[in-house]
Amino acid sequence: MTRRDFPRIHFYDQDFVDIYDKTWAWIQDYWNTGSDKSVIKGNFFSYPGSPVIQQADAIFSSFFLVYSNRIYHASPTLDVFYQRQEPNGAIRSAYNIGTGLPVVEEDNPEGLGLPLFAWAEFNLYHKSANKKRVKDIIPILHKYNEWIDAVFKQPNGLYRVPLSATGMPNAPRDKAIYPLDFNTMMAINVLYLSAMADILNDKEASFLYKKQYFALKTRINSLMWDNESGFYYDIDKQEKRLTVKTIAGFWPLLAEIPNDDKAERIVSKLSDTDFFGTPHPFPSVAASEATFEENGHAYRGSVYPHLNFMVIKGLERYQRWDLARDFAIRHL
Repeated sequence: MTRRDFPRIHFYDQDFVDIYDKTWAWIQDYWNTGSDKSVIKGNFFSYPGSPVIQQADAIFSSFFLVYSNRIYHASPTLDVFYQRQEPNGAIRSAYNIGTGLPVVEEDNPEGLGLPLFAWAEFNLYHKSANKKRVKDIIPILHKYNEWIDAVFKQPNGLYRVPLSATGMPNAPRDKAIYPLDFNTMMAINVLYLSAMADILNDKEASFLYKKQYFALKTRINSLMWDNESGFYYDIDKQEKRLTVKTIAGFWPLLAEIPNDDKAERIVSKLSDTDFFGTPHPFPSVAASEATFEENGHAYRGSVYPHLNFMVIKGLERYQRWDLARDFAIRHL
């Protein structure tokens, strides 16, 4: 394969074009074909040398692989997880490539991952218009949604999950019982399940998913929004807001949860040097927090491309194209 096999981009800064071309070259190292002894067969995306395949990697890589002119298909990595769905609907966040068995951590015994399959699948449909795939995967995602509801949903309508399930294991959010980002991801999940039901003209399913979405939206706005500081937060066991500003506070933009006034207050913090307006956008913890570390120390200040992607896509939901472009260029 040569770079001519991939879509070409034209941009005034040749360095960015070189980064783009180099990224496609690097992908070859992340393209796993398994071995004769591996239970997981076929081609899929995973980190070189890693013994496991991760749910978060499968989801976020699909947004890039979909542009590869089908040289690197995005769907097979997602299918690895669907094929291992258990009778109760469970899909674990990681599987051993050699054995095909779930890999779970002590602080996340159910192996719960980021519930964003529906977002990824809607994007794949948007690029391929493969309605048959939508029809095939909706029952899988419906069962997955039901499993999460059965195990983690509480009487208050929110999800109580371990912090490691958010993908931000060492973030300064120790007392968070109802993580903002995970609950918002569940809203994103049902929002896109509704959109896929619309593709299939299934009005009943679409209505039920929309009902779940608006219920979550209402709870997030009433319990997790702090009007004084203009930001969303995790809440503790007593449903009190934990006012530590982390990058998780921007997930509601992607879910279209805040109204325009709230969105403007959130977005303003991206340019404010007291919060997330650092030279390299965006730190995982606001610069004003006592737990912020100049050297990053993982989720205590480091910048993560997949979280930047989330913020930029959230800005697009509110037509802030100018900021989205500016921040993307600064990150690159």
